[in-house]
Amino acid sequence: MPLIELKHIDKSYKVGDLELAVLKNVSLNIEAGEYVALTGASGSGKTSLMNLLGCLDRPSKGSFTFGGTDVRHLSNLQLGQFRSSRIGFVFQSFNLLPRVTALENVCMPSAYSTVKRTQSCIRQQARALLTMVGLEKRMHHSPAKLSGGEQQRVAIARSLINHPTVLLADEPTGNLDSQTGLEILQLFRRLNLEQGITIVLVTHDAAVANNADRIIRISDGRIAEDSRTGYRVASEATPYVFTTPARRQRARHDLVIAWGAMRIAVQALGRNLMRTMLTMLGVIIGVAAVIAMMEISYGASAAITVTVTKMGANTLAILPGGPQRGEAKIRDKNSIVTPDDAEAIRRECPDVVCAAPVVEAWGQQVVFGNKSWSPEIVIGSTSQFLNARNWNDLELGREFTDREIRSASKVCLIGKTVVRELFKTQNPIGAEIRVKNVPFTVIGVLKEKGANLLGTDQDDLLVAPWTTVKYRVSGANSDGADGPLIPIRALPGRSLSERLPGIQHAMRAESLDQILVKVSSTDAIARVIDEITLLLRDRHHLSGNEADFQIYDNAEVSNILKKTVTMLSGLGMSIALISLIVGGVGIMNIMLVSVTERTREIGLRMAVGADARDILRQFLIEAVALCLMGGVIGILAGRGGSLLAGKILDWPTQASPAAAAISVAVSVIVGVTFGYYPAWRASRLNPIDALRYE
Repeated sequence: MPLIELKHIDKSYKVGDLELAVLKNVSLNIEAGEYVALTGASGSGKTSLMNLLGCLDRPSKGSFTFGGTDVRHLSNLQLGQFRSSRIGFVFQSFNLLPRVTALENVCMPSAYSTVKRTQSCIRQQARALLTMVGLEKRMHHSPAKLSGGEQQRVAIARSLINHPTVLLADEPTGNLDSQTGLEILQLFRRLNLEQGITIVLVTHDAAVANNADRIIRISDGRIAEDSRTGYRVASEATPYVFTTPARRQRARHDLVIAWGAMRIAVQALGRNLMRTMLTMLGVIIGVAAVIAMMEISYGASAAITVTVTKMGANTLAILPGGPQRGEAKIRDKNSIVTPDDAEAIRRECPDVVCAAPVVEAWGQQVVFGNKSWSPEIVIGSTSQFLNARNWNDLELGREFTDREIRSASKVCLIGKTVVRELFKTQNPIGAEIRVKNVPFTVIGVLKEKGANLLGTDQDDLLVAPWTTVKYRVSGANSDGADGPLIPIRALPGRSLSERLPGIQHAMRAESLDQILVKVSSTDAIARVIDEITLLLRDRHHLSGNEADFQIYDNAEVSNILKKTVTMLSGLGMSIALISLIVGGVGIMNIMLVSVTERTREIGLRMAVGADARDILRQFLIEAVALCLMGGVIGILAGRGGSLLAGKILDWPTQASPAAAAISVAVSVIVGVTFGYYPAWRASRLNPIDALRYE
């Protein structure tokens, strides 16, 4: 059975509205082991016939059998496998990959082979082939450093790497001098005689054709002459059988092909390193922005959570004065909250842990010796204030007692900031400080809390009995008028309760700046707010929905701040995504340029066995690899940027593995989205047109 059998083959191309016939009723048999020369004038159809024999093209009419297989009925995928396993190509212009070595050029067709071989085995075979063609000392040189004859030898070695049955050579000596051309023809003869490879050589040179055993002359698309110069008995051709591999084997083969495509993609990107880096820049900027924004956002959210926890996530603040609507209003002096209200809340609401009366004094100067400091705030309250603010454990000293509150004792607790500013490394316990010329004895130091939600230092404060702050420091009476309630200094040595008859009643009805309420759990906050609202309306004799007080929830403030952070982060993320899209457009542009630059390479890869799926995969992998490398660099840049922002601007940041994973996923999506069209265009190229592209 002939190795190649053509029967009544016609081939025509459509040029505009015209049908151009290039092959007409061609019938031809080629036996296994033959050395055949196709010759004829330019335009005679010999190259078109070679393209048909190499399964790069399909006949318009007629029958074409190769090794017992009807080639006409093969799919494009099967044709690629067929070329890879049965046919080797040697081109007139060599078609070597310019930026890789001779060894890597020879290894290239193995990336599309259906035969499973290890990379080390492939390289070993490539070295053996280069040694066979006399290039053992030149295998690590790029094509630019090789002569024309050496490049053609590399092309011959490349055509043999997948052990083909037929070697097709298109004008193999056309670009060589006569001596080098003779050496190449001698090499073909050796391959034919020693390895039994069927050789079909296309040439217009009669001297070159005379080296073959059989000469077929083509004229005007027909076989004009078929003569034999040294016919040898041909061996029987072995039919090529397509087999469908098992699913696991097919998956393993696809994995090997994908890994090979990854190596090719990395090599292709490395050829133009500067262009690759500039192309990745948009992705790097976008991913870095995503990482930085997410880490700063997570850090801010975590800081808010920590601060709210320190302040008391389940804490309510009750302030005098009803909700303000429309124009600002001056608070009615009768809109007050009192210590009695605080006691009623603690007593009547079962979910309330404590209710602390609070009096505030702002802008007070604290003096110790020759040092002075103005703390953020001076707070007057009870020991319940510490419980509400989660300051149950003091760093030093003790809390003030109820007796000290009733007698308006001049004792105080101070925060760590006040300690640092006034006492440095001294122990402040027992020291006397002065606030508004009133002497206070320091009996305790509060544990450090840091800044609150608004960035205010929570440790820059002084806490004393509310009666002391109300009557001795702020100097405001129950009517809200400035000035001392009584001339305290005129009655030395006596407690406040001893000096004023009925003072206990006056204290219970005294106005407060706020009541701080701690709820047993955050789940009970809504219920407690309703209970307090009803209780205070009843106590203040209000009707309907009237209110002369306001209730603030720390959790609500926290949620508002978190929403604000999320909104700002979303805005930053939108800008970052725009950067990614711009980077993706840049990748698409560069990949389209790459397809144009590498058109001949694409044709070459298709000729040696790559199908449209392989080309699509290769260019997609290149696009994804670009984005992945940009993504990794962007992750590092984003992490560094967030750390730098945290250090310079004192912004809270928090590392986020989720952000890195999202960035990688987004990079892959950008690579696939913007790389698909160029990859699709590359896969749709006709191998014949691609090989002829200039």
